[in-house]
Amino acid sequence: MSRSVRLILIALVAIILCAVAPFIGPTFADTETTWRVITTLRLPRAGVAFAAGATLALCGMIFQALFRNDLASPYTLGVSSGASFGASVAILLGVGSVPFAALLGALVSVVIVWRLSLVSHRFGAQTMLLAGVAVGFFFSGLTVFVQYLADYSHSYRILHWLMGSLDAATLSELITVTPSLLIALGASLFHRGLDIIALGEEAAATRGLDPKKTSLLLFALTSVAVAGVVAVTGPIGFIGLMAPHIARTLVGPSHRFLGPATFLSGGALLTLCDTFARTIIAPGEIPVGVLTALIGGPIFVWLIVRRTEY
Repeated sequence: MSRSVRLILIALVAIILCAVAPFIGPTFADTETTWRVITTLRLPRAGVAFAAGATLALCGMIFQALFRNDLASPYTLGVSSGASFGASVAILLGVGSVPFAALLGALVSVVIVWRLSLVSHRFGAQTMLLAGVAVGFFFSGLTVFVQYLADYSHSYRILHWLMGSLDAATLSELITVTPSLLIALGASLFHRGLDIIALGEEAAATRGLDPKKTSLLLFALTSVAVAGVVAVTGPIGFIGLMAPHIARTLVGPSHRFLGPATFLSGGALLTLCDTFARTIIAPGEIPVGVLTALIGGPIFVWLIVRRTEY
């Protein structure tokens, strides 16, 4: 089966899944009420889930190419930790918009990573990775400190946000997430550059590509896209790690096909996870970030084991 046919099948599965998801869940005796719930709550929520999942997946694919590491994810560079700190401070102080504070915290972490990566006068993948890990730990420590200062009610709100959830997703959140999706899609259009960068900096230079400038551009675009998603949904882990691997298994490593397959796989995967999260213990629900962590943890271990076998 050709890669084009496989890509079409992935698209069909993703479309069917996203079309069916809003109709899964408790129904009401009143048909009008059921339809109102579907159109005003579940349909926008499914849209946010698909847009957020597709964005995180595309960013994960790009980071894996930049770092030449198939264990890299959108949160490798400390974006999630910065957003978590910003949101925690906003919740503790009760001032401003939590999503805006999360976005601001994420962007601050991105700027710090960028500046640290330039200290050695060489914007390289390994420098970015080390700077991201350091910044991530720093902001994680600050978030824990904020939780320590918070009272019970604020601490609960902070914890709920840190779990990552789509329970408040509406049409306005969908509109807010859409620019991040467009940015990630724009970055994924550099599929030829991603193929070359994945071969290494020396190989990129011999093919007429400036790896430093390209990496800087893709780093900026993907980091801003991840920041926009995390500001709305909270940190939802492992989607950016799992979806690229699923797509790579189906269509291969060429980013010309891998990009669209990752976009569809990531959106469908988070939509599926969110559908389970809101129905498995209905009328209650599980934060989708918890569910993705439970699924992604074993997959992460499997990837590590597979790497050691080769």
